[in-house]
Formats: sequence, structure tokens, C-alpha cells
Amino acid sequence: MKINETGRINSINPYQRNAESQRQEQMKKSTRKDEVSISDEAIKLLQAQNSGKIDAERSSKIESLKQQVSAGTYQVDAAKLAETLAPYFKQSSEN
Repeated sequence: MKINETGRINSINPYQRNAESQRQEQMKKSTRKDEVSISDEAIKLLQAQNSGKIDAERSSKIESLKQQVSAGTYQVDAAKLAETLAPYFKQSSEN
């Protein structure tokens, strides 16, 4: 009569290892926290906005554009638009 059957012991160990690894994964998931990172450029923009360094010329230009768009008098310069979009389309056609 054999008391310690090697086949039985080895079959239990994989189950225990699997159960232990699942417990560890659940612990990692439960202790994981959300994380937010803000780029340096975004921080600079936020600081400039909060400190009141809004350029008066830029804000007046924006207001003028808003009025033109709402009145329906804003005209798009097609040549300038094409010049700006051309590099994008060249890059996307290469990929």
C-alpha cells in the first residue's frame, strides 16, 4: 500500500498555482489606481490662461472671426488652405 502517491500530489499543485496566480491578479486589479498626466505644454497654457496673459490682439481677431462666421461673410482662402493641407495628404498617401 502506497501512502504518498506522486500522481495525486502533482495534480493538486497546478490547481493551487493557478488559484494563487488568479488571486494575485485580482489583488493587482483592486489596488490599481487611475492616473492622469498633463504635458508640460498644457501646464504652460493653463498657467498663461490663469495669469491673464491673453493676447489682446489675438482675442480681437477671434472675436472678429466669430462675427464674420455668424454673419456668413467669412471667406476661406482656398490657396492657403490647400498649401496647409498638402503636406498632410502627401504623408498619408505614403503610408
